[in-house]
Amino acid sequence: MKTPKNSIRIIGGDLRSRKIEFPTITGLRPTSDRVRETLFNWIQMDLAGNNCLDLFSGSGALGIESLSRGASSVTFVEENQTAAKSIQENLNRLHLSEGQVICSDALKWIDNQRLPITKYDVVFLDPPFSSNIMASTCQHLDSSSLLNEACKIYTETSIDPNKIIFPQGWRRLKEKKAGQVFFSLFIKDLSI
Repeated sequence: MKTPKNSIRIIGGDLRSRKIEFPTITGLRPTSDRVRETLFNWIQMDLAGNNCLDLFSGSGALGIESLSRGASSVTFVEENQTAAKSIQENLNRLHLSEGQVICSDALKWIDNQRLPITKYDVVFLDPPFSSNIMASTCQHLDSSSLLNEACKIYTETSIDPNKIIFPQGWRRLKEKKAGQVFFSLFIKDLSI
């Protein structure tokens, strides 16, 4: 049986208005247009020529939007095989060879990157809202060698971020709420 497809539009950059298709999967909810627009206004100057990591990729919307806006590469990490396959299909259809899709549990993938080939300048963390793994994911990332100095980290959650323990060296730059969604932008601040 074929999985039904949904779609959202890329909101900016070279691929503006092109569609991204994604399957109907429990827990997969792409970041809304309104939230994506705010996020990319926050980080627009951090994308050109930089490497991005889209953990818990889901639809791949955040990473694909980053490529559309000039990111030099995006690593998509998504555990669900159907979702990961859909991201790869979108990358192929949009001719985005700078995207790499890895079908893996996010925490296991982070822990396996002992000597990473790529270090990241921007990281997107949007785990399923039904999970409670934001704090542990942030701790795993912080203790890894994956983040460049002054890396920007975007978090999206249904939990008030003031109730989540983030790594000590992460300074919150921005935060907003849209409906039931809390989203924040952090910087890895080595001076702390």
